[in-house]
Amino acid sequence: MTALAGPAAAAPAGATATHRRALLRRRAVPYLLLAPALVTFAVFKAYPIVSSLLLSLTTGSGAATRDAGTANYRRLLHDPLFWTALRNTGQILVVQVPVMLALALALAVGLNSALVRWRTVWRLGVFMPVVTGLVATGVVFAFLLRTGDGPVNKLLALIGLSGVDWLGDPFWARMAVVLVLTWHYTGYNAVIYLAGLQGIPRELYEAAMVDGAGPLRRFASVTLPALRPVLLFTVVLSTIGTLQLFDEPFVLTRGGPDNATLTVSMYLYDNGFHYFDFGYASAIAYALTLIVSVLGAAQMRLMGERP
Repeated sequence: MTALAGPAAAAPAGATATHRRALLRRRAVPYLLLAPALVTFAVFKAYPIVSSLLLSLTTGSGAATRDAGTANYRRLLHDPLFWTALRNTGQILVVQVPVMLALALALAVGLNSALVRWRTVWRLGVFMPVVTGLVATGVVFAFLLRTGDGPVNKLLALIGLSGVDWLGDPFWARMAVVLVLTWHYTGYNAVIYLAGLQGIPRELYEAAMVDGAGPLRRFASVTLPALRPVLLFTVVLSTIGTLQLFDEPFVLTRGGPDNATLTVSMYLYDNGFHYFDFGYASAIAYALTLIVSVLGAAQMRLMGERP
């Protein structure tokens, strides 16, 4: 009995080891499949984020780089040009985002109506500006809004209005940036709203009509509440995008006149790639990240679902 017990006992142990190895291989397969994405994220996302944070605690460049602690962040608090850039960005934000989203919602409601013919064609036309390159958009609008003999000023003259110094006056330069952003991104948000509208059950509108609700009442009581998650998504996304605004004012005005259209991202770019003060540019980037995070959290809190 003792001689038979050894092989009999060894067989289950070997089978258990084989089963354990097979189990480990099965468990390793998902990680192997995820490995390319994880390595890419670590190299191109995680490492730059951590490196930028460490860089924000230094000053100088190249061999002259030295530790600076929180000096860049303290400098940021007393930098009038940073606050000018932040104020410009905020002014563009509070005007452009509500106007753009209101227009997008109106377009989506119109394009969702059964009374509109060739809706597919109109939807395509509304979305077309989105696929236009930002630099190309800026160049075209710089030509259209040119002071003096620009096509827009010529059109204003034809209807008896005086021309506007679109790119030379601080106020109108900011309005030009708002105009370009609204033209470029309204269709994108309209398509998102249209998808949300098409997901609202018709029964809700029918029930509201039975109760005697008119079009405006149905819009306020059915459409807007049903679109609340979509509205939150577009508000947060548009806010983040506007706070990171760079391409349009850079091409249109280069931040002028008199820094009237200088944005935080442009100021970051100037410090990093004009003055090679990468430590200070990194501090600006993290300050902007903090602002975006706070505003996003506030919007989620104010517009999020309530119990």
